[in-house]
Amino acid sequence: MATFAEFCETKPMKDQMLADIQKHAVTLCGALYEDLKSTHRRHHSIAINHIDSDTFKGDKEYERAYHLRKIHEIDTTGVNDEFYLETGRKYYKLIHQCSPGGSRSVHAFIDKTNGDVYKSASWKAPAKGVRYNLLDDSSREECLSRCDWAGGYLYAR
Repeated sequence: MATFAEFCETKPMKDQMLADIQKHAVTLCGALYEDLKSTHRRHHSIAINHIDSDTFKGDKEYERAYHLRKIHEIDTTGVNDEFYLETGRKYYKLIHQCSPGGSRSVHAFIDKTNGDVYKSASWKAPAKGVRYNLLDDSSREECLSRCDWAGGYLYAR
């Protein structure tokens, strides 16, 4: 058992580690949101390219204006989905909510004590096997570079 003096000595380091985990988890939420925006934008750009093809049947000007308007909306106001954290006893739940008031799902679990990132197995539990660690610089960078809004980066490699 640790003495009170040992507790007082290690407390600032533990507090900093917890703050770092939360900061990196919020960064992951932001990266997932940006990936989702990029995906929506890309889909509308692909649609515009399809409109320009000879195989497109329909009102080209109406369709082009619609997709250009959607791209402008994404660029100026973003998308309606959001990624955010809910705090539990042991884990942060990284939640993906589709539009305000829409369906919610657990995207990932992040261990609050050591920064381990897990794929979700259900609403209440992570899947077995650590996928990334947010406190390890190289693991965190790989996580942030590979992350995608649909969670494909969380499947075991």
